[in-house]
Amino acid sequence: MKGKIIKSTGSWYQVMEFETDKIFEARIRGKFKLIKTRLTNPLAVGDFVEFQLESDGIAWITKIEPRTNYLIRKSVNLSKEAHIIASNIDLACFIFTLKHPETSLGFLDRFLACCEAYNIKPLILFNKIDVLNDDEIELVKDIEFLYQEIGYDTLEISSYSKLNFDELQEILKDKTSVFFGHSGCGKSTLVNALQPGLNLKTSEISDSHLKGKHTTTFAQMHFWDFGGNVIDTPGVREFAMIDIEKEEVQHYFPEIFKKREECKFHNCLHINEPKCAVLDSLETGEIQHSRYATYVKLMEEAEEASQK
Repeated sequence: MKGKIIKSTGSWYQVMEFETDKIFEARIRGKFKLIKTRLTNPLAVGDFVEFQLESDGIAWITKIEPRTNYLIRKSVNLSKEAHIIASNIDLACFIFTLKHPETSLGFLDRFLACCEAYNIKPLILFNKIDVLNDDEIELVKDIEFLYQEIGYDTLEISSYSKLNFDELQEILKDKTSVFFGHSGCGKSTLVNALQPGLNLKTSEISDSHLKGKHTTTFAQMHFWDFGGNVIDTPGVREFAMIDIEKEEVQHYFPEIFKKREECKFHNCLHINEPKCAVLDSLETGEIQHSRYATYVKLMEEAEEASQK
């Protein structure tokens, strides 16, 4: 039997059979080692699998199909290295909030670099527009313009006023999407607004540190009435790339990768080399300092990882 993983709690999974859409409780039989990094979770929501049914009704997963792509982050569990957030994704939606909680541009840039690395189309959703004053809305539009100039798709939304929901539904229709962002950014509220009756648990922002409380504790796929599905993920406060060489990092920043051809040296890393077009563009404002700072940080992390 063949199906896809629609829920993962770490030890148990739910798998939906392709032919009947029937859902089975499932466990793993055998070992799955799919990428060179050690994983906390051998299977992820979105994986296509083969499984066998036992007499007690439990499905045993025996094979996983090759993934077209996946989103991955470093694990907080020090005994392992990485955690796959979701796989076989058509669209990765980053929920950006200017406040309640504040989203850093560095966090967004790490996410976009990961999408570039693993060949996933990103969409930046500027959420909670309804709680912003005129100056804050202007700042959002400035940030939006910067990322549109690089080539990224963006959309301003509000789960409460349903701002641009018709357009968002059209974008999400018939795709497997993943919603990603800080705890409290409004992922579950957005899913509830797009799919009335789902009633995912949501919570308020903590007043003490203005960060969201975790309301989603495991990844799960939900299905849209208008077609397609979304993988709802636990809020993540930190994000890192895995198995990346420092020489590769520039490939995941389109505006930096484009400028490399104008550098004097073909192997320029854009740090302190002479006649570097990227550093010149940084001076003129053609490349943003926030983006470059994330690029340098990822280079440093890749270098540290290679020495372990």
